[in-house]
Amino acid sequence: MQDPSLPPERSSAWFDAMYNNRALVPDYAGYLSRWAQDSATVRSRQPCALDLAYGQDASETLDVFPGDASQPAPVLVFIHGGYWRSLDKADHSFIAPAFTRQGACVVVPNYALCPGTPQAPVTLPQIVLQMVQALVWVYQNIARYGGDPTRISVAGHSAGGHLAAMLLACDWPRYQPGLPVGLLRNALSVSGLHELDAIMHAPFLQQSLLLTSAQVLQCSPAWFPPPVQGSLYSVAGADESTEFARQCRLIQRSWGRARVPVCELLAGCNHFSVLNALAQPGHRLQQLGMQLLNGSKNR
Repeated sequence: MQDPSLPPERSSAWFDAMYNNRALVPDYAGYLSRWAQDSATVRSRQPCALDLAYGQDASETLDVFPGDASQPAPVLVFIHGGYWRSLDKADHSFIAPAFTRQGACVVVPNYALCPGTPQAPVTLPQIVLQMVQALVWVYQNIARYGGDPTRISVAGHSAGGHLAAMLLACDWPRYQPGLPVGLLRNALSVSGLHELDAIMHAPFLQQSLLLTSAQVLQCSPAWFPPPVQGSLYSVAGADESTEFARQCRLIQRSWGRARVPVCELLAGCNHFSVLNALAQPGHRLQQLGMQLLNGSKNR
């Protein structure tokens, strides 16, 4: 399925130009370096439980940053980006303080990266299932770290925004009998990718992702029916490419305003600085994250 709002004169070079954020933001390396440095500082100064296993694979680990609260804390699960093929949870600990200081518990999971190896290839459907598994671990275990399993929200950046939307659409009881329908309360997709047909046509990504048409249909949340409950906030930077603006708006057009009540392009933010905004107390994006966390409990 294709989004009819895509321009008809698309080419491989056009898709590469729209989605290659490192080319669009020449000083991207400075952002990545600061994220890693700030994250190391956070882990050295803030209580945390690192490299907890949520599955059997070496990639299936997560970090927990307990909230400073006298009662069970709302839980934010943050999923990193990197086009499903790069970066690590250790680069994103810097997200935690803006939320833990307001009483939330933050969880940052890892996942396997595409394309894997010839002996153990990694596909997008596998990564989605890893994140489902991570959320189940959070639901079953977060109480021991001061988190409230009835108030779990997820946020993700770029590829992580895609995974956040996929998780809100998950049929939890079908995945594992006994799980509540509302295991995940809300989701925040920051510069998220909500349909993957465009991604399949970007050669610089397809060489690692090796997407098939079947996987595109299986992993494009914009082509799914709206979730039965919960809210998704879809946000991107106003200085990102027109494709990221389209992806941002597409999920609201597909799922409707009842499920996607917030759809915004943030002024002055590019694909990398928009993530800094999530970690900045008082910024509109950080406030949106707290708004989702402080919503009503799961039903």
